[in-house]
Amino acid sequence: MQNRRSFISKLSKGSALSALAIASPVSLFPQFNVKNNNTAKPFKIGIIGAENSHTAGFGKLFNIEKAFPNMEVKYVWGETEEFAKIAMEKGSIPNMVKNPNDMLGKIDGLIVDHRHGKFHLEPAIPFIKAGIPTFIDKPFCYRAKEGKAFLALAKKHGTPVTSFSSIAHSYETFDIKEQLKNYKEINQVVRYGPIKLDSKYGGIFFYGAHIVQPILYLFGNNVKKVQVHENGQNSSASLVFENGMLVTLVSTTKKYGWETHIETEEGIIPLQAKSQEKSPGKNYVDMVEMFKTGKEPRSHESILYCVTVLEALEKSISSGQWENVTPLEQI
Repeated sequence: MQNRRSFISKLSKGSALSALAIASPVSLFPQFNVKNNNTAKPFKIGIIGAENSHTAGFGKLFNIEKAFPNMEVKYVWGETEEFAKIAMEKGSIPNMVKNPNDMLGKIDGLIVDHRHGKFHLEPAIPFIKAGIPTFIDKPFCYRAKEGKAFLALAKKHGTPVTSFSSIAHSYETFDIKEQLKNYKEINQVVRYGPIKLDSKYGGIFFYGAHIVQPILYLFGNNVKKVQVHENGQNSSASLVFENGMLVTLVSTTKKYGWETHIETEEGIIPLQAKSQEKSPGKNYVDMVEMFKTGKEPRSHESILYCVTVLEALEKSISSGQWENVTPLEQI
């Protein structure tokens, strides 16, 4: 793969960074709806990346459980042949390709699923140029500037693209968001979850989307500044919103999982979904809906904003100071 500087240059030639029009979470591709909304025709999916266990999970969902009729993961490219073979075996994926581009002309939808977000965008470029609807696993990318150029290129070619954390884009999160309408002004929030600041897969970017993105879904894309605090293996982060609300993120080290609490006049209240868990999850349902109809479940602005918050947190890890979140129009 080419280096990151040439990657930005390549994207910039095809789309002006300053001209990115933010897509709404509705179908912007009427021609796509007509062309692909044929449920009788088998829908073939390809996956780029197999190091992550998610790849085998996608195979299991589509190929073994048959959660979505007429949809199947047909191809996978792995960072190594061993990774690809493991995903093929566990996910019943029939074909392995030597080069991601070998899937061009053979698939109807693309999933990109590397463990490090810096590898997510570049291999997807030929597919968005070809009009292949693309889902990119969290984090969408490693740098917002690259993400902005990529989304502009996707819009230019009329290709629907989305990305989200499965923890954030869930029926549980949307249930909790509805519950928040019953509370008056909230000025303090605490969220618990694993954060690996030293992960070789991008530091805070690796698990950061799972702990940050739900907060943005619930309270909006209005973070003013952030600061990370470290004490050995323990860490936390502070997010100050434009309205003064303080969100504290606490990294858990003993148990995998996420919890969110708010301070109200009645006391400290845990935010928990009241509705029963559904299967398949909303993350899968909305991804498939986009594949079939071109309807993007999230705005491009929402996708990029999470990356800008993660970048600010990364800067604070290095500086130890408060770092401002860069407005999207300044990227």
